[in-house]
Amino acid sequence: MTTVSKWMSWEGGIDLVAVTSPDLQMPNVIIHLGRMVNTPVGNAASGMILWQPDPNAPPAVMGFVSTDETVGKYFGPNIFAGTPFELAPVLMASIDIRISDGKAISKCLAGDHVFEVEMSDFSDPYLINREPAAMPPFHQQGVEMHAKKVVLKVNGEVINIIVPPVGITGGPASVVSPNGVYAR
Repeated sequence: MTTVSKWMSWEGGIDLVAVTSPDLQMPNVIIHLGRMVNTPVGNAASGMILWQPDPNAPPAVMGFVSTDETVGKYFGPNIFAGTPFELAPVLMASIDIRISDGKAISKCLAGDHVFEVEMSDFSDPYLINREPAAMPPFHQQGVEMHAKKVVLKVNGEVINIIVPPVGITGGPASVVSPNGVYAR
């Protein structure tokens, strides 16, 4: 019998992948958060952030964010193995996510940075079932709603972003996901 031991599930997910310039080939903004993320090692509000305001400099913030260090340390070697995030650091964070019928708002405080995302103008919910790829290298199942309107603030400043049609998960680059699972 085959066993799945590398997995995570979430409730209340917000996922944003964007660029701050049309010249960029790779995203310099990733805000990927879950209000509650469940893993074999515990449960906590968690996610992943990449904030690279100057594309020619190292990221200002890059790593897994969590309210629990043990949960945060699980993601790199177990879920994101073989990707640029495999060795990403864990940043202790506070994470608040509120999802209502017409709006989803997240606020993540990680170090000296406050990341706020507001999403609205949602598609109808739809089921996903994505096979592993080079990125991401895991199975994905869940429910998503594409957010057609997104506002990002970093430390209170509205950031001009361009949201590409497809994000790193293979679906739309701005979604609210009420629930889902990743498994390897």
